[in-house]
Amino acid sequence: MNIKSSQKLVEDALKSIETLKSSEVKKLTENNEITLIDVRDIREIWKEGTIENSKHIPRGMLEFWLDPESAYYQANKISNVKKMVLFCALGLRSALAAKSLTDMGFKNVAHVDGGFDALKKSGLKIVTKERK
Repeated sequence: MNIKSSQKLVEDALKSIETLKSSEVKKLTENNEITLIDVRDIREIWKEGTIENSKHIPRGMLEFWLDPESAYYQANKISNVKKMVLFCALGLRSALAAKSLTDMGFKNVAHVDGGFDALKKSGLKIVTKERK
């Protein structure tokens, strides 16, 4: 079987999406110009925390929660007015997620190079989420 590797999928996605450096995201966040979306699994967020004021949309539900025709649609989950900037742990899942949203027709979408790890190092505030 000849399948495309996950690395190749990420490489292809990176050619067609906007990638932001963590320092750029820090400035945009401080100026309230973007909506940060954490696409990591909830267990990662419980373990490591997340960026203050970011929204959590798990990678596995992203397309469904943002599609008004989906049975799983989450009305008012995000505001399409601001640029959506996605992040995961290191930037691989968020690249695929940003490509998927772009393919769906969303215009103001980017992802963070280096993911949560880079955002932490940039000095953005980390908050913990309680298990429900």
